[in-house]
Amino acid sequence: MEPAVSKSKSKSKSSSSTTQPHVLLVTTDHWPAHLLGCAGHPVIQTPTLDALARCGRRFTNAYSECPVCIPARRSLLTGQSPRLPGDRTFQTTLPMPDVPTIADSFRNAGYQSCAVGKLHVYPQRLRAGFDDVILAEEGRPHWGVWDDYDIFLGDRGHAGRQFDHAMSNNQYTARPWHLPEDCHVTTWTAQQMSRTIRRRDPTRPGFWYMSFTHPHPPLVPPQHYWDIYNNIDLDEPVYGDWVPESWRDNTSNVDTAGGSANLKTGQPPTASDELCYRLNVQRNGWHVRSPQTIRTALQGFYALCTHIDHQIRLVLGTLREEGILDNTIIVFTADHGDMLGRHGLWAKRLFYEGSANVPFILVPQKNDSRVTENSCDDRLLGLRDVMPTLLEQAGLPIPESCDGIPVVGDRRRTHAYGECNEGPMSARMIHDGRFKLVYFPAGQCRQLFDLHSDPTELHDLSNINAHSGDLDRLTALLCSELYGSDLDWVDDAGVLVGLPDQKCPPLANRGLALQRGVHWPPAPVTPPPVGETNPGTN
Repeated sequence: MEPAVSKSKSKSKSSSSTTQPHVLLVTTDHWPAHLLGCAGHPVIQTPTLDALARCGRRFTNAYSECPVCIPARRSLLTGQSPRLPGDRTFQTTLPMPDVPTIADSFRNAGYQSCAVGKLHVYPQRLRAGFDDVILAEEGRPHWGVWDDYDIFLGDRGHAGRQFDHAMSNNQYTARPWHLPEDCHVTTWTAQQMSRTIRRRDPTRPGFWYMSFTHPHPPLVPPQHYWDIYNNIDLDEPVYGDWVPESWRDNTSNVDTAGGSANLKTGQPPTASDELCYRLNVQRNGWHVRSPQTIRTALQGFYALCTHIDHQIRLVLGTLREEGILDNTIIVFTADHGDMLGRHGLWAKRLFYEGSANVPFILVPQKNDSRVTENSCDDRLLGLRDVMPTLLEQAGLPIPESCDGIPVVGDRRRTHAYGECNEGPMSARMIHDGRFKLVYFPAGQCRQLFDLHSDPTELHDLSNINAHSGDLDRLTALLCSELYGSDLDWVDDAGVLVGLPDQKCPPLANRGLALQRGVHWPPAPVTPPPVGETNPGTN
């Protein structure tokens, strides 16, 4: 376990002083850390975020402790690791833990607090400590709530038409947005946040949370942003030496286990069963296989990112015109990343860099000497560190319930631990700042990567004798972090033995990964069952 960090027990005092800094927290969904111009990506256009990075500090080793939406956002909002609220399995109806949220902490200190966009808490209209929430919940009226974005579309004469583009919320087919650009949820989110800032109480500081739903699928950017990437050579996915030849979709396109793949679709004739169970499930769950479908998916994804980047400019412009930009602390991050075809894999819930490593940019108040402009920091941090970081930057006490730590100063972790799912679908991670152990208990699969020399995880060192000591050391650290049902993976002698491997069945997907239908007239209301645990997609 990581050493405890002392926190203030004193209650915060209410403040109406406008000298207190404002705070803007910006999050996205599915955005990998490497997908920034300032991170050296050869294609993506992110001029706004690149400019913010030059105004502050970019943290290169930020990780989602549980890289799937609900648990990740719970860590972000509470400053807690997944083990404290007990959520590492995407529990749709799990209540928020009874601890102060980041919004509670700012509001109790006299801040006005408002969230715009995606919260992903239950019930849907729960405010999680915010004074107000202007909600965009990715089209879930079938759960019984029409969110504010749905209502906006109705007011514009597009009631129930959010998903008329027919793209799935959890697949990688793509096309341009089907309604006017000002009706896109990304544009709406930035407009609503800008108006919220304009409507603030000028005698009180503001804590504003702007949570974009994209680049999470559906991949439906406005036409202008789709066109930006039309004639650009997009980077192709990379494949590690541990990846089966049949998974190298943009190279050989051959399934050595079951024969040649279909040359038009890239679809193999049989499901892959070549690696451990967990990876085979991930591979078989998404069928983006041909060079054409890979390029289309990346074009739609990159276009959504650039659209978000440009819309953030409007919010920064609003802060500037209101005369409060220099007195505003800004953080940009994401709940998790996306594999985007790396190693033949897509989506999240894994601890490879594409899925778990997230962007983290901190812009302090102007002339705050604690954060050097245009700097990078490679300390290990997680989403639970966002809340204590922003509270400390604003000079406010950190609740005792947080086990996150501020990312500015001398306190550093010796290692980071990640956990997602339970049982055979489990994935775990230990990262010491250089070496990373990725562990899948079903099949006792251990992979070791040296991220200093191999940042894209091309070479698995777990079977290299020269790194046996690193493997043993990180395995011991992993065992020290296990709890609950994970303890069954360790035998009576204290040896990590995992679980028996399983054969991965073909994964038919009749519902097209929770494909939305026509929402006008409204779809039947079918709320999720209380206690539902969703190991797949949502």
